[in-house]
Amino acid sequence: MRNPEETTTLGLVAGLGVGAGIFYYRSLVSAHLTRGLSPRIVMVHADVRKVMALAAAHETRQLADYLGDLLRQLAGAGAQMATIPAFSPQVCAQELAQITPLPLVSLLDAIVREVERRRLNRVAIFGARVTIETGLFGRLRDVAAVVSPLPAEIDKISGTYKRIVEDEQASAQDFDDLRSIAHRLIERQQLDAIVLAGTDFSFVFGPENTDFPHLDGARTHIEAIMQAVAG
Repeated sequence: MRNPEETTTLGLVAGLGVGAGIFYYRSLVSAHLTRGLSPRIVMVHADVRKVMALAAAHETRQLADYLGDLLRQLAGAGAQMATIPAFSPQVCAQELAQITPLPLVSLLDAIVREVERRRLNRVAIFGARVTIETGLFGRLRDVAAVVSPLPAEIDKISGTYKRIVEDEQASAQDFDDLRSIAHRLIERQQLDAIVLAGTDFSFVFGPENTDFPHLDGARTHIEAIMQAVAG
């Protein structure tokens, strides 16, 4: 068993959806304890309204500057590496990488690596509209064929996801609707998997109830964080 004192201190940019932050925090603490490690986590709270507005407007430099300031606060609190547990802010990933004061465990990199590891050749993305329409901010198109849902399906997926984020909960109808679209897409387009590219899908899908081929982006990211933290 590793000495708990050797664990890297992780900085977490929270507040980008309270439910998402809670999911990451709970999952990371559980993963630390499962590995016999003592969690060393510091957090800073982001203004989700500001982040979402900048992401929607594609003000990537301004968004990167804002997130960079939060990362500097984490560094000042003792963080040795950091992560941003949300998808929409990834629109500025390239700009942020140039100014971050801390090594970042990238959400997008984790998903791309897993797509490659599992040899997923044809995928579709579930998430916010910008995440779907950009093919995970352009990151997946180099490693897989990204199949777009029909316009009406994008409306349903993104609209349902937006409501889940706002309500911090999902209904049985949300589960049924998203599951139905996933099965239809997989059959119609002969997909290898659905990429769940939204942290708040944790309110809808888990290992026990997801009965279609999928890649859970948030859980994949959490595993990558733990590999980085544990060394």
